Amino acid sequence: MQNGHHAQGVDLPLLSVRREQAGSDMGSDNVTERGWTSTSTSDPSSNQTTDGRGERAGNYPNGKHHGSDETLPDPLPTIPYWSAKRHLTCGNPTPHSPDCAKLFPWRGSAPGKLKTANAALVLCLNIDVDPPDIIKTNPCAVLECWVDPRTMPSNKALEAIGTNLQHQFEGLSLKIPYKPILDPSYEDLRKFCLNLRKQAKDETVCFYYNGHGVPKPTPSGELWCFNRTYTQYIPVSLMEVQSWLGSPGVYIWDCSAAGNLLTNFNNFAERRDQEVFTTRGGYVDGMQPYMNSLQLAACLAHEQLPSCPELPADIFTSCLTSPIDIALRYFIMTHQLPNNITPDMVMQLPGDLKDRRTPLGELNWIFTAITDTIAWTTFPRDVFTRLYRSDLLIASLFRNFLLAERIMKNYHCTPHTYPALPATNTHTLWGAWDLAVDTCLRQLPELLEKNPTATGTTVNSAGQIGTSGGPVGQTNQRGNGPHSEKPYQYMPSRFFTDQLTAFEVWISRGGSALTKRGPLSLPPQNCGGTFDGTEGTNGSAISPNGTSSPVGHQTDRDLVPRKPPDQLPIVLQVLLSQPHRLRALILLSQFVDLGPWAVNLVLTIGIFPYISKLLQAAGQDLRPVLIFIWARILAVDSSVQVDLHNTQGFKYFANVLALTEEHPQHALPNGAEHKAMCAFILAAVSRDYYNGQMACWRERVFDNCFDKLDEGDFLLRQWCALCISQIWEGNDEIKVYGVDKGTQDKLILMLSDDSPEVRAAALYALGTFMGASGSANPAKQGGGGTGTQYQLEERIHFRMEVAVATGATLAVKDDASPMVRKELLVLVSCLAKEWRGYFVICAWIYWEEDRKWRSEQGVQPHEEELTSVAVAEWLDVFGDDDGAREENRVLLSSFFTIFSPPSRRLIADYIMALLLASPFYRLDCTSLDVPPLQVDSRAGAGGAHSRVSSLQSSPLMQNPPSPVLSRPGVARSESMTSTLSSGVTSTIRRTSSFASALRNFAGGIAFPSTEDNRAPPSPILPSLSRPDLLAASRPPSPNYNHAQYTSPYSRPSTPGAASLTLVASQPSSPTHYKAHPDYLPSHVMEALMEEDMVRLRSRRRAATHGRRGGPGLGQGGDLSSPSGSVFSVESNGSNVPLGCGTGNGVRDVLPLKSSFYDWCCEYFKEPQMRQAEADEPGSVQYNYQVWRQQRNEQVTTETQLQVPPAENSRWDRPVANLQVSSNPLSMTLHAYDPHLVIANDTDMISVWDWSQRKRLNYFCNGNPRGTGITSLHVINQDVGGIIMAGSADGIVRLYRNYDPSLDQGPIQMVSSFRGLTEVINVRRGSGLTLDWKQSGGSLLVGGDSRIIRVWDAHTESQVLDLETNSESPVTSIISDPGSSSTFIASFADGVVKVFDRRLEEDDAVVRSYHEHHAWVQNVKYHPRIGGQFLSASLSGEVRLWDTRGSDHAVQAWDPHPGGLSCFDVHPQTGLFAATSALTPANWRHQRLTIHSISSHNHDALTTLGLSTGLSVYPTRPPSPYIPRFTSLAFHPMEMLYAIGQPDGSVKITGYKFN
Repeated sequence: MQNGHHAQGVDLPLLSVRREQAGSDMGSDNVTERGWTSTSTSDPSSNQTTDGRGERAGNYPNGKHHGSDETLPDPLPTIPYWSAKRHLTCGNPTPHSPDCAKLFPWRGSAPGKLKTANAALVLCLNIDVDPPDIIKTNPCAVLECWVDPRTMPSNKALEAIGTNLQHQFEGLSLKIPYKPILDPSYEDLRKFCLNLRKQAKDETVCFYYNGHGVPKPTPSGELWCFNRTYTQYIPVSLMEVQSWLGSPGVYIWDCSAAGNLLTNFNNFAERRDQEVFTTRGGYVDGMQPYMNSLQLAACLAHEQLPSCPELPADIFTSCLTSPIDIALRYFIMTHQLPNNITPDMVMQLPGDLKDRRTPLGELNWIFTAITDTIAWTTFPRDVFTRLYRSDLLIASLFRNFLLAERIMKNYHCTPHTYPALPATNTHTLWGAWDLAVDTCLRQLPELLEKNPTATGTTVNSAGQIGTSGGPVGQTNQRGNGPHSEKPYQYMPSRFFTDQLTAFEVWISRGGSALTKRGPLSLPPQNCGGTFDGTEGTNGSAISPNGTSSPVGHQTDRDLVPRKPPDQLPIVLQVLLSQPHRLRALILLSQFVDLGPWAVNLVLTIGIFPYISKLLQAAGQDLRPVLIFIWARILAVDSSVQVDLHNTQGFKYFANVLALTEEHPQHALPNGAEHKAMCAFILAAVSRDYYNGQMACWRERVFDNCFDKLDEGDFLLRQWCALCISQIWEGNDEIKVYGVDKGTQDKLILMLSDDSPEVRAAALYALGTFMGASGSANPAKQGGGGTGTQYQLEERIHFRMEVAVATGATLAVKDDASPMVRKELLVLVSCLAKEWRGYFVICAWIYWEEDRKWRSEQGVQPHEEELTSVAVAEWLDVFGDDDGAREENRVLLSSFFTIFSPPSRRLIADYIMALLLASPFYRLDCTSLDVPPLQVDSRAGAGGAHSRVSSLQSSPLMQNPPSPVLSRPGVARSESMTSTLSSGVTSTIRRTSSFASALRNFAGGIAFPSTEDNRAPPSPILPSLSRPDLLAASRPPSPNYNHAQYTSPYSRPSTPGAASLTLVASQPSSPTHYKAHPDYLPSHVMEALMEEDMVRLRSRRRAATHGRRGGPGLGQGGDLSSPSGSVFSVESNGSNVPLGCGTGNGVRDVLPLKSSFYDWCCEYFKEPQMRQAEADEPGSVQYNYQVWRQQRNEQVTTETQLQVPPAENSRWDRPVANLQVSSNPLSMTLHAYDPHLVIANDTDMISVWDWSQRKRLNYFCNGNPRGTGITSLHVINQDVGGIIMAGSADGIVRLYRNYDPSLDQGPIQMVSSFRGLTEVINVRRGSGLTLDWKQSGGSLLVGGDSRIIRVWDAHTESQVLDLETNSESPVTSIISDPGSSSTFIASFADGVVKVFDRRLEEDDAVVRSYHEHHAWVQNVKYHPRIGGQFLSASLSGEVRLWDTRGSDHAVQAWDPHPGGLSCFDVHPQTGLFAATSALTPANWRHQRLTIHSISSHNHDALTTLGLSTGLSVYPTRPPSPYIPRFTSLAFHPMEMLYAIGQPDGSVKITGYKFN
């Protein structure tokens, strides 16, 4: 398959375009990350060495690619990182557009659905007696149901007509009993009608009335029958017929002036319905209004049926029940046939209507496809679904009605219906029908000549008794005697082949492109759920490379899908044909690939029964395309899970998923990808559906997914984990089975996977295992932990739940992907719900320890020992049992490990609310009733890295841990004791203050709003005086960030939520408690732990083995609220003589609910068979990127020409002067756009267009007070840009959409993660130091730490922790610009070291240089000579080193003997710049010098004096992490540099042209 459409064949690489050319949006090997360097579809880092130490191959050294001069360059030459779908959506499902309706229901479940139960065929002919108001011509039409009444006695003729009419109706639908009622009397008609309704019950009755032998209906709405002696015509009012037949019904009026019946029927029906609604308020369930009935009338009220002798008298009935016969007869009458074809020959067309291989059957097949298509393209969707997809008989009647309209309008007769339908008699597809008939009839002479038995036919096409008057279809066998000639080989029509070709042309020639609303666009009624329906294409208005087109944001909202091709219903008919089936399915798969709107159209047309039956086909060639189509269907409408279960169709996908490499004969093309689709389909079958879960389990789907968790393809691994999550969600029996297989351990091992999606999927599966809800119903909250686990002992069950959460926390708490960390919070919330007592204890210990650390004066003796004594007394309960003491100490340490990482505010608030309601609050020795202290000013600057936890002396910690903690492993055999004892203190020591996060509770402050929840605390800036600047005091929010904060004190807002909570009153006031309780903290700890165990026992007792839940229990079967268990002395054996049920009045807001599964499902709603919009030549995004690349290459060419003169010129030409707020401490210039990014000393980031001297954006970074932005970069510069900011709190934050002129939407935080965790205690630190290497996608992070951490942007995970072997902080890092794995780091003690990532972590330093004796301000590689680099220290020295030479500097400069402030090297020229430090002797002015590196003359090329703008000498730098007052940055490409001064002035200066 290429260019978005398949080749016709068996091997169907369905996703090859999207996966191989563009990569998967779901995995880390996204279009932006895999499509340009990696050839693997399985491993996001396949071209990386196994330990992550090597650089990636296939990238250009400078991250740029120079296109040919003769051809257009390829767009996106480099990899834009942090631009995959997971970053642009933050793992949240795309919100539906509010102005778009839901997708149209396709099951025919609209109001007024009809299902025919039986039919009455009323014939009032009275043969031989003409009605008095009809004057017949001579000759005139006489045939009734193809019987000539003149050829037999009248009674025999009437019976023959009745029999034929019944056969004709049975040809439409065999399942319905038809009762001919021949020339009835009034009494007989009444009796038949009453019996008909009695038998049909609430279903539809079909009433056919032929009044050719009675007078025309009256204008008042009366039809006619006879008296018993046939001497009088008896009028029957439609009011009576309605009362006899009831509702609903289908009425066929075949008589002259039939419009009188249709009009009056509606009048009477409307009157009846109005009366019922007035008197009784509406119909009871099962009853339908009379206006829901359907009617087909042969003509208008003033018209008379045609009497043309060439036509049957009942032409309307003939069109409705034997359309091929009458269509052929009409074709003979209106077309000139070849001379050798006579009308009698046409009437003998051989074949069987049911056999599509015969001429007659083929014509019937074509007729069905054409009439279906005419209806589809002409009628509204709701009318089409109701008439053509609800009932077989109704669909056939209304399909054939189109033929009646076409024929009878030529005879001044107007058939019409209720509901009224648009005219179709001039539809262009009737021409295709005439062509098909003509093609067939031209073969007729040879057919009849070579098949002589075709002439003596006695049975016609409708199976009725034949006469010479009716066209005859042959059902006999052709002549097969020994002397017969070889039968003529009938040439099938090319109708379906041509229609498939037209459909293929529509798809391949722009049918998938969007268009403006109009006659060529999709009708609005189909625009539902995702036009909004094309979530992956335009719903988010983002391009895969992370940069929107300059005008895309506005225009995408105005674009909708094109009008679907007219051939869509014909493709459905082609599925019935074995020769065309594969091609039709391939085209259908390409169509449904366009988006959910296309899937809904296909379902509305009626593909579902056909596609369901194809699952029973044995052919392997259909498997790939069937899997693809079913994945699309389930992604759009999950309700078909019941159909797949009931028909056992899910076994088809279970068998494919079970295929292994041991059976190569059953191999699939792109096998892993199709198995991933099968896993998705089976997950959808299991979701929210117990029967589906058990069926999949019995089919060994769980086992097959378990076995494939180690597969190479990331998409397969991801969906196998998600399938497991849905199979065992809420199902105790399957959870027990999963534990016996060790599934939870295997999922924990997957948390080190390269793909962030796989890591998140594993956490999602662990979350549903621990009780999180995987339901699509937002009211289902989850709970109940891991269920009963009746095969485990109670204590082992407890330890297993804690071990799962602990292992997951240790593995991913520092993951770089927010999507992964979000799933960890869901998992932790499940544990917090079930074991809230332990979390309350951890919160109390943390509170007291944090308060002790913050206290400025000496603490009281009892407070000093409070937590230590409590833990020791609690451990003393276990006496001399060292095993029990150690086990319980490790368990509490595990809870501390889980509790300590900063949790989502909702979890922390919930735990704190429980803590304030617990007996801890009543203790005299507690400090819970005192507001938390602010951090003192001494610790304000260095508090983040100077705190040493006092918990090291706690009995929880037997041995003080080392200051450096490697990333804990997750091997299950590892000793939990050693892992947790070291992990807990390190986690506590490096975590921001818990007390500050809980200040809202203790201080009585109201809960934050949803907006408050977005932003971490940020300093109040005195410069923000205008309202527009106040909005910038919060950091940008991620895209689709719709997380809602729920207060644990608020009442539920909906009745459904109320059932989850047992809230009797608001929290009691602390003054209501007894003043001096007679229990100790250890007693409270013991009671809370025992309460958790009682909750576990209740869960184990209450839940059944198969399915949890029962009356009086929450959804998970556990105690429904935090206050659900009340203790007494007898129940818990403790010394606490009062109820210890924590949380009276606290709302049950846990566990959290994840939307990750819904986000993953969007993958199967997005186009996969064609390139993304940004990769389509001619698209706005594509053209924009081509323009960028050409512009970038032009910039590169022009700057290279400027390099030689710039190296010998003065650099003092003013370019721009900017005035920014506060002191610009960090600056970086965009390489190709005229953008300058500045971070000031108040942690605000501003973006300037220096060419226009205009500020583009201004926003807050959001790091806590006392920390600052210490590193600033712009990444992805070739395709746009993302700002990367590192701050002293150890967090790296990334922002997109910072340029409003591109109209990409508001600025958004793309990602954030803790780049460095192990912080050392230093007097003066450097904060966080970053180095970004675009060509390799690697981020080096150093700072106040003994390690330099290597992060991989592809996998968003840490690759290496390299030991610095130094007690000093890292001040700067620079990577080798080539493909080498080496980099250079400088330190505060003056040492410069060269590291090699390929060596062992503790032995990665290959060279050290010690000639500097002060803080090294910066280090840069030589722009011209490989292996050489420059460094500059605060003492004013600048040195040039050669890594291939000795440990001494090759060259040295001393531009500022009094001290150096800033240092930088121009990346293109051999120049460096340095500014002087501000000293008490010289602080009003600063000197800048620019030197040539290659010149042996140490004189400066340029020397400038710059005013600082200060009025007084500053005693200390603005930031404790940046030892300078000013900033300096060279432009990466152009001959420019920017220098920032303390007064907020920024000067951009360039070299002076000669």
